[in-house]
Amino acid sequence: MADATLRVCALYPDLMNIYADRGNLLLLERRCGWRGLGFSVTAAGIGDAIDPGAHDLFYLGGGQDRDQLLCAQDLVERKRDALHEAADRGAVVLGVCGGYQLLGHAYAFGSDEIAGAGLLDVQTVREDGPRLIGNVAIEVELPRLDGPRVLAGFENHGGRTQLAPGQAALGRVLAGHGNTGSSGAEGARRGNVIGTYLHGPLLPKNAWFADWLIATALGIDELAALDDRYEDAAHASARKAAGLSA
Repeated sequence: MADATLRVCALYPDLMNIYADRGNLLLLERRCGWRGLGFSVTAAGIGDAIDPGAHDLFYLGGGQDRDQLLCAQDLVERKRDALHEAADRGAVVLGVCGGYQLLGHAYAFGSDEIAGAGLLDVQTVREDGPRLIGNVAIEVELPRLDGPRVLAGFENHGGRTQLAPGQAALGRVLAGHGNTGSSGAEGARRGNVIGTYLHGPLLPKNAWFADWLIATALGIDELAALDDRYEDAAHASARKAAGLSA
């Protein structure tokens, strides 16, 4: 698989890039390059159509409410059908924070409601209570992993995301707030479509998850091992910040 290329479509990278979410793409590029795998990224902004068969991984980062409003109508009108087609064939779709909310059915705040892509069976409502802010760690179980793993990061969201019956969470909250602050669930996953509130950015703090995304997107059973002493230290630091042992 040395000649394989990870083809990434970055959705609205100029608008949906809060808390250094673009660093997730940079880490994917580095970890592919260190293994001799190719990497290409295509930006798809407002007004751009996307080819559902041209990309292995679709990425939608976080943004402020005003940025989500700018992207939401375009996402529904120009990109939703293609994203569903891509997800149906097994492409990876990753949404972080605002991107996670837009992968659901709707995000309501005040008298406004934004329609989402409907790739995840979730609804988000912005409530009057305090924002859910702080370091967070969750336990996840994913296909092709030997057992549960920990994702650690940072969350800052006013929306409360409710999972519909039958919709799986991404993980179980070990520390922090998660989807609602009380449900004990964080994020959502349906097949290879994943949404999460973890910023920080997510992947540099959890290189193992970046590798899972790469392998899943490319259909590779096992990636070549890397010297991850610095990545492991970053992960241990994120766990410690959330109150877990390193």
